[in-house]
Amino acid sequence: MNILIDIGNSNLRWTCHGDGHPWEVQILRHSGGIPLDLLAAWDTLEAPARIVVSNVGGASVAEALARVTRALWGRDPEYLATRDVFGDLRIAYAEPERLGVDRWLGLVAAHAEHRSACLILDAGTAATFDLLLADGRHLGGLILPGIEMMRKSLLMGTHIPRIESEPTGDPWATDTAAAVAAGSVQAIAATVGRLFDRLAEVAGEPPVLIVTGGDAERVCAQLERPFTVVPDLVLRAVLQVMGDRIEPRR
Repeated sequence: MNILIDIGNSNLRWTCHGDGHPWEVQILRHSGGIPLDLLAAWDTLEAPARIVVSNVGGASVAEALARVTRALWGRDPEYLATRDVFGDLRIAYAEPERLGVDRWLGLVAAHAEHRSACLILDAGTAATFDLLLADGRHLGGLILPGIEMMRKSLLMGTHIPRIESEPTGDPWATDTAAAVAAGSVQAIAATVGRLFDRLAEVAGEPPVLIVTGGDAERVCAQLERPFTVVPDLVLRAVLQVMGDRIEPRR
């Protein structure tokens, strides 16, 4: 049995894989450390053969994770790093280490499962967009502040009241706070539409739009292109990098 972990800026996702363990992904806020709920769950597990990790959450959570895994099982986590070439996949960055490992793993999973042009949106603390051709060429991407980061930065610099609602119906609003709420979602959704259409031109066919991340549901409500939501995209890619097959999506 292996433990697979995806540490984002805010959330930690994990699952066990192998020895009859079901593919059940747990999601927790990590706040720069290891949540108590995770410690309680891991205390009941047998020692894993490997602990394989994607980490963009920073050094503090990585150090905390290593202390826990050594104490529980005498194992060190294995941290994955971005590669410029992985099979047919070739990333666009001249310096691979400058592409976040979570974005790279998203490309790995998308290419493994679809073998077609793909647009990947990871809607989390930051909103990242990556464009991929069917032959595995990564064209590059964009990064925007995520929904909450957009809202907080605007509220900190203005006297706009605190946001209490989510956008519904029309893409515009009739109240200032609601306009901020709608604008933060529409900015990401509009970027998706622009990139989707441009990638369709380059690829000669509509791409597969893959949405992941903690705010996927909020963004998807405003998308005007067909999409598929894959909450465990990074963890599915970890299996690919380990040389294992991807589990059927549940």
